[in-house]
Amino acid sequence: MRRPQWILALILALVVASVFAWLGQWQMENAIRHNVDELTNTETVRPIDELTDPIPGIPEIAAGAVVSIDGAFVAGDYAIVSDRLNSGSEDPENDPDRALGSWVVAHFERDGEQVASLSVAVGWAPSDSEAQSAIERLDAMPAETLMIEGRYLPPEAPETPARSDDPHTMRTMLPAHLVNIWDTAPEGPIYGGYLVLHPSNDATSTLLSEAGLTPIDSVAPDEPERVSWLNVFYAIEWVVFGVVALFLWYRLARDAWEKEHEMMLLMEAEANAAAESATQNPT
Repeated sequence: MRRPQWILALILALVVASVFAWLGQWQMENAIRHNVDELTNTETVRPIDELTDPIPGIPEIAAGAVVSIDGAFVAGDYAIVSDRLNSGSEDPENDPDRALGSWVVAHFERDGEQVASLSVAVGWAPSDSEAQSAIERLDAMPAETLMIEGRYLPPEAPETPARSDDPHTMRTMLPAHLVNIWDTAPEGPIYGGYLVLHPSNDATSTLLSEAGLTPIDSVAPDEPERVSWLNVFYAIEWVVFGVVALFLWYRLARDAWEKEHEMMLLMEAEANAAAESATQNPT
């Protein structure tokens, strides 16, 4: 049975199936990650500007990476983030002795042709009061340019305080909020993430020691998977959709053919019956 409408329907089904096949191929190409080695190289210290610009978002390659930056802490722009667990051990996530305390966070201005601002988690204190004492000591230190290293992390999600909590108490590290409470307004762009300070040199070790702060736990991120099974699943879905498109055409065309064939047989049977009746009952 050759009918123009079914030939056109076949062409349409082939076009739809081809589009689905292309989408499946695209999903499979994205399912295999070719930059895993680059993403897992988080412990090699690199200048932050090699991985990201001061932008609101954080590129995947920069998230969790240990970076360096030159600049100075801005006096008067220290703050406290409460309810932070810390252990100081090499495996903090499995350390039963982790204690609840507070972070001292700071405003760090990058040196260079264009000034940029970065939020830095400087150190940990056992309580808010001890963190406040550390801030007073930090504010009293002379301003100096130094190179700091640390792990660059994405901002944490904002948290709605309970009714019984002080609404001004911060419990999440959110650079976008810190910008609004700094006394010194940023002169240039702002990094979307924040830095967990590492005591990697004499200057930062001395700063933490004189402030009476403990280094914050800095855990390397998990290695990303080389195969994204979600993308593989989507690719299979697109292949199934393509097969369904062709099957629908086949099913509809076959149903139409069977209907026409049945009608032809019925008409033939009626014609034969009429002829037989005419033969048996001649006028």
